[in-house]
Amino acid sequence: MSKKRKIGNFFTYVVLIIISVIWLFPFVGLVLQSFRSYVTEFGGMVGYLVPKKFSLDSYIYLFSGECKFIRWYLNTLIIALCVTAGQTVVVVCVSYALSRMRFAGRSFLMRTWLILGMFPGFLTMICLYFLLKLLGLTQAGAVPGLILIGIASSGMGYYVCKGYFDTIPKSLDEAARIDGATRAQILISMIVPLSKPIIIYTALVAFMAPWCDYVFASYVAFGHSNSYNVAVSLQNWVWTNDYQGFFTRFCAGGILVAIPVTILFMCLQKYYVEGVTGGAVKG
Repeated sequence: MSKKRKIGNFFTYVVLIIISVIWLFPFVGLVLQSFRSYVTEFGGMVGYLVPKKFSLDSYIYLFSGECKFIRWYLNTLIIALCVTAGQTVVVVCVSYALSRMRFAGRSFLMRTWLILGMFPGFLTMICLYFLLKLLGLTQAGAVPGLILIGIASSGMGYYVCKGYFDTIPKSLDEAARIDGATRAQILISMIVPLSKPIIIYTALVAFMAPWCDYVFASYVAFGHSNSYNVAVSLQNWVWTNDYQGFFTRFCAGGILVAIPVTILFMCLQKYYVEGVTGGAVKG
């Protein structure tokens, strides 16, 4: 290796290390603060970035009877799992239909969905809220309301999944049709097993949206703490007057929220990358 190349690699690694430190600093700080124990000095609460005394008080509080964190966590988990299952099924079925079938209005439908997808979801928040309110799916009924909203328009997100299905030879479908297989049998028995990466990618994306949702969740469950998800409840803690007292609890809750997502991505990273790259094919 030439001297010039070694120097270039050295500076490249230095830059990457600096970027990594900057990127990881907030996460390290979050973990440290979750184990932080405040000490009283001169009658005030004084804290440090690196705790002088580590404590599990914040985590104990989250699982104590004084806090509804377990309920909020279960609300978030139920919403995320239901939306993941519903969205994945809807997206796979819509993508298969648009990839394999030819029918009147197909191109118009795809263009219409593409245009509608460019508008931000905030534009429909008021309409959706009043619609859910008429159905009794706000506040006390916010959990099923959020599940319904998460699944209802999921078919519009067919783009990546359809692109992946387009890479699977249609001759397989034709051979199966000759043997007497129905469309449903082809999808379940042939397409789904061959499309594991894109299905996992679709499920991960579907899971992330409700798991991290704050804006719409706070809007639908407004004023009813039993229907809060984790994001809404943690944000309310930050807004309390007892900022220092609840900040460590906020950090501990953030760590517990990040753990499932981190584990999912670490275990399914291979399929996630394959799904993204495989679905990025023009069909």
